[in-house]
Amino acid sequence: MPVPKRREVIREKIELLCREKNAIILAHYYQDPEIQDLAHFIGDSLDLSRKAAKTNAEVIVFCGVHFMAETAKILSPNKTVLIPDLDAGCSLADDCPEDAFRKFCNKSSDHYVISYINCSAAIKAQSDLICTSSNAVELVKQIPRDVNIIFAPDKNLGRWVEKQSGRKMNLWDGSCIVHETFSEEEVLKLKINHPNAEIIAHPECQQNLLDLSNFIGSTSRLLDYIQNSNSSEFIVLTEPGILHQMKIKEPQKKFFDVPGINGCSCNECPYMRLNTIEKLLSCLETMQPEIEIKEDIRIRALKPIKKMLEMS
Repeated sequence: MPVPKRREVIREKIELLCREKNAIILAHYYQDPEIQDLAHFIGDSLDLSRKAAKTNAEVIVFCGVHFMAETAKILSPNKTVLIPDLDAGCSLADDCPEDAFRKFCNKSSDHYVISYINCSAAIKAQSDLICTSSNAVELVKQIPRDVNIIFAPDKNLGRWVEKQSGRKMNLWDGSCIVHETFSEEEVLKLKINHPNAEIIAHPECQQNLLDLSNFIGSTSRLLDYIQNSNSSEFIVLTEPGILHQMKIKEPQKKFFDVPGINGCSCNECPYMRLNTIEKLLSCLETMQPEIEIKEDIRIRALKPIKKMLEMS
């Protein structure tokens, strides 16, 4: 389908500004397809930040949510990091405030804090180790069994990690508003209508949905799975932005996103969708909003990320 003339003009301006300002665009899998198609790199948050750090770009425009752009700044302190909409937050990060988390941790005098990368720089700075949904199980298994583990901020991911690793952890009570809203009833309806379809899910989903799934993994692993599976149909339990890349990778296969409870469209992340192509253009024109992190926080947040990379 041809791109409308106005949209094509915006795209051309964005591409020109990227060349003029030595900027690269990073897009998370959950971004609008229009932004994904413009990006220099598409992927998971940590993978994108690591790739950006290895480039000679002076400007990073992170089309994702705030904690992702913070991670890019942590890894690339000498680069300018922008985000199209500063209000593009995350329910996981927002529901784990710095002071409240410190008090939660201090209730236990002997603890080891593992934080999912979906958290603020301030929470990373309080952590001993950062994990992703891809490596969380592997990392937890490496911690001595007599160590008391605090896991934050996603309780659903934490419960799944507990089950896979055989380790009991002290979980912070946080969750992703998108992965909490998928309807089990809608999944079962889709399965009835498409009996040969495989159900694939992100581990941030609730346990009742994970129990129905044929495969559980991070967004990148879900993308790998559909390329290696012999199935031709998939019911996808994660933010539907990933379907754009799935259709590009496997155009002959069919993918079904799952509505929220009562058929709502709340399976789309409202924070991710705050970023638009118009805001992306404005961001490059004005060089705002810019992500800034206090240097002491950045250094403390970098330490558990480096620890993760050493252990992975």
